[in-house]
Amino acid sequence: MSLFKEIFQKLFDHFGKQNWWPGETPFEVCVGAILTQNTAWSNVEHAIENLKKQNLLNFESLLKASPEIVAQAIRPAGYFNIKTKRLKNFLEGIAKEFGTFDALFHLSKDHLREFLLSLKGIGPETADSMVLYAFEKPVFVVDAYTKRILVRHRLIEEEADYFQTQEFFENALENDPKLFNEYHALIVMTGKNYCKKSKPNCAHCPLKEVNGGPILG
Repeated sequence: MSLFKEIFQKLFDHFGKQNWWPGETPFEVCVGAILTQNTAWSNVEHAIENLKKQNLLNFESLLKASPEIVAQAIRPAGYFNIKTKRLKNFLEGIAKEFGTFDALFHLSKDHLREFLLSLKGIGPETADSMVLYAFEKPVFVVDAYTKRILVRHRLIEEEADYFQTQEFFENALENDPKLFNEYHALIVMTGKNYCKKSKPNCAHCPLKEVNGGPILG
């Protein structure tokens, strides 16, 4: 068993199936991916609920809604004016380029990812979260937890960038969106519960015996 498959198995055995991403529709997943930037998911849940109550959690309604109404609805997610602009950039970009949200499902993974990254306010992690969780295309999402865990276990160097880290996973694993989905969710659980930024709980971490040499630099 390869090291990265071993890591996955240890985390899966410890945490169990995660059933990510928490969203009822692909559109909701995309909106959540933008709203969760620089905030806790619990705050995003309140913003999502506000959008649902106002019948705004669909492409057409959110596109037509005024920035003021959107900003008020997503206020719990923080940075609401900035995130309103990012949501509007996302919606208007789709409308201009493709006409409808559903048109995105017909794009290849690379075309979809290229389009999302062309939109102001959507970086690699947000774009890949949409590609994987909303559109179920195989791309590995890298976040701060991923980087922290791999650096602490000497599997990558501190200087490794987003794309190097992503490539490391994608080269080591089968090209399977369900596997990438579950793996990333398990990494998030590990980061939240054990591999914390300031006070890691290494003694009880399911990965405490995993240690590698510097592979990327």
